[in-house]
Amino acid sequence: MSMTPALARDIDGKAIAAQVLDEVKDDVLALARQQVYPALAVVLVGEDPASQVYVRNKLLKAGQVGIRSLEHRLPASATQHEVLTLLDQLNADPEVNGILVQLPLPAHIDEKAVIHAIDPIKDVDGFHRENVGGLVQGAEVLTPCTPSGCMRLLHETCGDLSGLHAVVIGRSNIVGKPMATLLLQANCSISVVHSRSVDAAALCRLADIVVVAVGRPQMIEASWLKPGAVVIDVGINRIATAKGDRLVGDVDYASARTVARAITPVPGGVGPMTIAYLLKNTVIATQLQRAGHPQLATTL
Repeated sequence: MSMTPALARDIDGKAIAAQVLDEVKDDVLALARQQVYPALAVVLVGEDPASQVYVRNKLLKAGQVGIRSLEHRLPASATQHEVLTLLDQLNADPEVNGILVQLPLPAHIDEKAVIHAIDPIKDVDGFHRENVGGLVQGAEVLTPCTPSGCMRLLHETCGDLSGLHAVVIGRSNIVGKPMATLLLQANCSISVVHSRSVDAAALCRLADIVVVAVGRPQMIEASWLKPGAVVIDVGINRIATAKGDRLVGDVDYASARTVARAITPVPGGVGPMTIAYLLKNTVIATQLQRAGHPQLATTL
């Protein structure tokens, strides 16, 4: 009698994010008892619909955990000087603990210049070069939210990661590179697969953990995976189907779950963790500022 193969279990990002938000809420209450009230400033430039949705969700979650949110909206015509002037004001404001600039920015504004104008100790996205360098060196810094959330999902799913072989597909500054660094710090053996890799699928088949962040819908199929692998799908892509548009990841979920042991669905996997760790970073930034962590120059 033929047996139907077991399907991978879903890694429930919504449930784990709820745990993180409960932890954040407890930390916020502890700070309130010291008369400290964390505040997150969010800067939105332009009218991009997706960005407006993301900002609305972030502000909603901030309110739910007791973090004050300060929204700053600038028109798409705003100059780079105007954005940098606003950031200077937020950097200097002791009532602002975290600063987030919603990306992407209009084409006439230099994203790198904006990111590096944020005081590193208020850089809750973890994108400033000072935080990126500190992460590589193992310093106490603010770490990019999505990779941090992925690590929490992996620890909840796998426990101790020491000795596991992890493959990160994609080498972006936002996900791929910091993800590889965090996995290395967790004592994994690391391979980073990218567009110039030779036989990327063969490299991927060696992995106990696969983290995919390439922005190509359903690129990674079952044939890329080692049986029993844990798959973290960071991608979120909108595709057209006969029944209308739907969201899919960078992994072909239907085929991958016939091989993997556990997998993040899209939506409902990594996405909720990113917002949860943005708010966790806001609390960490507040705690570092309270502890007298040295302010880092924004002109680096």
